[in-house]
Amino acid sequence: MTNLAGVWQRIFALVVDWAASLLIVRLLFPGLPFGSDLYGAWTMAVFASEVVLLTWLTGASFGQRIIGIGVISYRSDRLKFWQVLARTAMIILVIPAVVMDKDKRGLHDILVGAGVVKTR
Repeated sequence: MTNLAGVWQRIFALVVDWAASLLIVRLLFPGLPFGSDLYGAWTMAVFASEVVLLTWLTGASFGQRIIGIGVISYRSDRLKFWQVLARTAMIILVIPAVVMDKDKRGLHDILVGAGVVKTR
């Protein structure tokens, strides 16, 4: 498939999402020490919530939208909530997201029937 987003586009979108999550946690909890376990837990919670909700509702996370990529379903019109939830959990686990097929689709996308494509 020629419209698939490149690996670097997906990595950059992930970095944007993570940076936004760090900023949100800093704004919500200004006294929380950066680098603490609690800071990391809140950052992960914000990241997961943002990715799940925005991908489910709009087809792209915040970072993906900025980069010009989005997530599509190969099985239906749009991803179901459970697919987005499972996909995000596998991104957090890292390994499924870095194991790729010949088209550079991550295992997390293959298992839920999704793909990341260029939107512009």
